[in-house]
Order: sequence, then C-alpha cells, then structure tokens
Amino acid sequence: MRFWCRPLAALLLAPALGAQTLTLDPLAVTTARTPQAPAQVPFSLQHLRGEKIRSTPALTLDGALRSVPGFGLFRRSDSLTAHPTAQGATLRGLGPSGASRSLVLLDDVPLNDPFGGWVAWSKVPREALASVELLRGGGATAWGNAALGGVIHLRTLPASAGGGRIAASLGSFSTRSAEVMFTQPAARGTLQLTGRDFSTGGFVLVAPEDRGPVDQPAGSRHRWLSARWSQPVGDSAELAFTGRSFTENRGNGTAYQRNSSQENFGSVSLVAQPHRSFAWTALAYGQGQSFASTFSSINAARSAETPASHQFDVPATALGASWTGIWAHTGEDRTSAGVDLRRVRGETREHFMYGAGDFTRLRVAGGTQEFAGLFALHERAPSSAWRATFGARLDGWREHDGHRRETDRATGAALRTEHHADGEGLAFSPSAGLVWSPVADWRVRVAAQSSFRRPTLNELHRPFRVGSVITEANAALETERVVSGEIGAQYAREGISLGAAFFWNEFRDAIGNVTLVRGPGTFPLFGFIPSGGVGRQRLNLERLSVHGLEVSGSWRAVPSLTIETAYLYNEATVRHTTLAPALIGKRLAQVPRHSATAGATWLATRHLTVTARGRLIGRQFEDDENLLLLGTTVTADFGLSYTLTKRGELFLTVENLGNARIETGRSTDGIVSTGTPRNALGGLRWVW
Repeated sequence: MRFWCRPLAALLLAPALGAQTLTLDPLAVTTARTPQAPAQVPFSLQHLRGEKIRSTPALTLDGALRSVPGFGLFRRSDSLTAHPTAQGATLRGLGPSGASRSLVLLDDVPLNDPFGGWVAWSKVPREALASVELLRGGGATAWGNAALGGVIHLRTLPASAGGGRIAASLGSFSTRSAEVMFTQPAARGTLQLTGRDFSTGGFVLVAPEDRGPVDQPAGSRHRWLSARWSQPVGDSAELAFTGRSFTENRGNGTAYQRNSSQENFGSVSLVAQPHRSFAWTALAYGQGQSFASTFSSINAARSAETPASHQFDVPATALGASWTGIWAHTGEDRTSAGVDLRRVRGETREHFMYGAGDFTRLRVAGGTQEFAGLFALHERAPSSAWRATFGARLDGWREHDGHRRETDRATGAALRTEHHADGEGLAFSPSAGLVWSPVADWRVRVAAQSSFRRPTLNELHRPFRVGSVITEANAALETERVVSGEIGAQYAREGISLGAAFFWNEFRDAIGNVTLVRGPGTFPLFGFIPSGGVGRQRLNLERLSVHGLEVSGSWRAVPSLTIETAYLYNEATVRHTTLAPALIGKRLAQVPRHSATAGATWLATRHLTVTARGRLIGRQFEDDENLLLLGTTVTADFGLSYTLTKRGELFLTVENLGNARIETGRSTDGIVSTGTPRNALGGLRWVW
C-alpha cells in the first residue's frame, strides 16, 4: 500500500495551520474531501497555485479567477465596484444569480453569505492563498446544498517555522492596499496573523453618454484581521483555532447609495491520524454579521435622486460543524465518509416608501434554515488504466419562523403580517465517475451527479427595488435540482497540454426573476409602477437546459515562455415553464454564449517576468425577456514582476490596457453601466 498518510495529513492540516510548509506536488481535496492527484478526478478540475493567482494581472481575486472561462460572477463587474448582493459566483453559466449556484469554501468553511448566498471576495487573503480549486460540475455528493454548478475551494497557506510576507501597492483612482502575513512559533504551538487594509476612490459606474450630476465615483474601503493558533494534541492530532474580523464600506455611484458590512468569525478544527490507514478531521464554526444598504430612484436627467429604501440592518448568523473520516484500502482504493450540519438565521430590517422627506413604512422579514447531511464516497482502481469513483449523499433540510411584517412608522399600525408555513424535505445527491488512461499521455473521463439548492432567506422573504424595477420575494419557492454530466479528454506531453469537455445540465425548478407586469399602473402584487418600470417576482422555472463545450490548451514553447488559452461555448435556454410561457426558448440572463481567455508568461531575463492576458466575453442579456442586450467586450491585461532579491519583488499590473468599454448593466430606461476602465497598480512584495 502506498504511503499516502503524509500528504493526507499535510493537506488536512493546511486550514488548521499544520506545522510544516507544504512542498508536495499539487493534490486536489475538493471532490471527495480526500487528497487525490488531479489526474484521478473525473470532473473538470482547475488547480491554481497561490503564486499563479498572485501573478495574474488583476486587482481583485475574483478578477484573477476570470482566467477560467467557466468562472463568472452574477454580472460582468468584479468585486472592486459590484454591489455585494451581485457578487454571486457561477460556474459554466448554470443559471447565474446573486445568490450563487456554486459553493465557495475558504478552508472548508462556506464563504457564501448566510442570508443571501453571495460572496464577499474581499474577505479572502490573496497573499496567503496556497491554492484555488475550481471543480466545475462536481462536488455535490461531498458538500451538499448549493454545489449545483460546482465548488470553488480557496485554501490558505499553512504555518511555517516562522517568517511572513507583505505586499503594499498604489494605483489608479487613489487605490491603496497593504496585506501582511506573519507566523511565529510559541511554546508548543504556532501563531499566524494576517491582515489587510484596502481603499480606492473608485470610478463612475454609468456610461459617459448617460451620466448626470448625481453620478459620482464608487469608492470603497475594507479591512480585516485574522488570527490562527495551532498546536499538537498527543502524538497524532493537531488542534487549531481561527478568528476573523471584517469591515467594509462602499459607495454605489451616487451620494445616497451606499452599503456597509461587518463580520466576526471563529472556528476550531481537530485533525487526527491514529494509524496509517485511517485519518479524520472535525470542524466547527460560527459566524455573525450585519449588512446595511441604501437605494434610490433617479430622475430622467440624472440630476436628482430620491431615497427608495434603506436596508438599515440585516443581521445574520451561521453555525456549522462537520466530521470526515478517510480510510485507505488495498492498493490506491480509499473511502471517505462524513456528516455535516449548518444552521443559518437572518432577517432584513428596512425602511421603504419615501414621502414628505422621510420613509413611511418599516419592513422586517426573514427566517431560519437548518441542514444536515450524510455522505460516503469510494474510489477504486480495478486496473492501472482505470479508476472509478462513486458516492451518495442524503440531506435533510428544515425551514421555520419565516415572517414578513410591514408597519406604518408614524402610527405603528400593522399593514402586513405574514407567518410563512414551516417546511422540510430530503435531497439525494448521488455521483459517479470513471477515468481511463489508455496510454501515458492520454486521459478520458466520464462523470455525472445530481445536486440541489434551497432558496436563500433573501430569495424567500425579501422584495427589493432598483430604480423603477420592483422584484417581489416568494416564500413558496421550491428546491432547485440539477442532473449534470460530462465527457472529457486530456492530452499532455513534453510541454503541451490539450483538453476538451462536453457538459450538459438538466435544471429543474430554477429560481428566476420573472417579469410579470409593466408600468404605468397600480398592480395587486407590486403597488404603483411608473412608466418604463416593470414588476418581477422570484418564480420557479420548470426546466432549463445548460450545455456546452470547454476546450483548453497550454504550450511551453521554450523554458522561458508559456502560452495558455481556453474557450467556453455555452447554450443556456429556458425549455419549459407554465408560469411564463413567453420565456420558452429565451437565453438565460447574464450568460454569454461565447467566452475565451488567452495568456502568456515570459521570463524575459533572470529578474524580469512579463505576464499578458486577453479576455473575450460574448454578448449577453441583462433580463429574462432578452430585451436588454450587453455587447461583446474584449479586454487585455498586462503585468510585470521584477525580482530584487530572493525575498523581494516589484510588480506592476495594468487591467483593461486598451481602455475597452465593458457594459455591465442596462436598465429598463436605457441607462448603461460600465466596468473597470484602464487601471494600473504597482507595488512591492517581500517575504522573510
């Protein structure tokens, strides 16, 4: 039996600050919560080292991940300027939503917002990242709820014997950033501190031809501090504690529209390896946070804005725990199994309906969700050329205390009082995969899974308004379910790597913002809608189809030059819906049919490295009716890194080098929003 316990222990201890620096070849852990070589994974897996992420010419982490065409946010704008509720992650365009249809993990803990499902990318320590695994179309058996499109697993660096790293930078739009990581052995344990302070003046979000006096740059600032303590327990276990505090303040493009976030997080983990053929890990975490945001209506000349709503407090908590055991069998066969629990509670507290200089109504809405899952996965190698993986997961979910109350602020009179019926259910998530290596250079794989996602508390209970577009919540939303499959092949030899995969997804009961009425007029569900406005409600669409083709390649032309390219074709359409038959045959909003990236890394001299990246995003639609078109965009990014010593380097990043127009949004009244213009950032990175 191969001695696999050492890499297993190193990977499991990475989130818990293991005592040794990981220097082994990359191993993937996301598919089955057990380490395995990427070549053994039957699903599409992209493994990016931390060094690769840091050298990608992009200011934000999610911007760097866009080098993978299958990765995207709800909208084209990244976390530099996007409203937090629009930062949901999607893989392969599987029904993009602000709520995220992909599970994002930071050291085994969900990063998705407890109340709304979106992702605060600014919480992630880019300088302390060890790796990022993007598992497209897989992971539901291991992780359960929300892994419809796959799993994005962010793993931070383990603690070393001592030392640290710091990165400081200045850039366009008065951007300033400083991030530090420091590790110090103490007594029998190790302490690691990481922190970041970032601010930017931002840029105007509205296209030049549509701007008015109310439009101003969307600046932001965020800060976080994280501390970890780890120490051995006995001869075969490691205990670790992690704490994080995070604050963020953003402007959203006008004087009135702003948002803020605060979070406190803590976790404890215990990893044990009692003998060579068995290891286990246990994790428990708690998260408490608050969010606030303001929204306004702007007149046609964009010369004045009127408050529309003030979401003054959105408290949310998440508590979770998990246990995973890993058994090694004869040869390279192994089994992983475990259980996990998660409980989230949250509500929105907001003022709305503005008149006579103040808000006249108060809304309080929210509830509680609880999940419990049990899974088992088994990997078997019937011969040296074949490897099979199969597994099953059963999740039970329960929702209770759903409520929506609206009152008159002046009199306290109850205008709406709803107590939504409690609900519960079961979800079964099987998966299977097969990898065939007929010769050393070739790998063929086939994989399939079934997955589910419960609607978030935000989708169930909170309506919202953006300009003259009103979107109603729906407490009766059903569970989303997807059956996914793919067939892929890869070839790798002497500096050349080629890959292709055909994928398909049958999506049932997808939640969409469905247009029901158009203003002007007064409507039962929405109230008054002005001319040009629309009324939408979150509804389940019975059947969507998302299928396409991924191709990728890399070529190490000479030892100093590597070229990479990738392309994604995605056909995402509504196949059947009785609630909105006019949508049948329409493309899913925010999903381009074509997207591609191409990049090169050139070691120009012993000290100078040049990185270039080009991205194409095909045209896509802003809305469910395919009336609001966002045009094709092509951008180029450029980076330089100059090594000063073995410890230090200077770097320069220029995003959108050609200052291309990136259309990120189009409103019903024709106002176009645009993304990041040319943006330069330079700084120093030092390691000790």
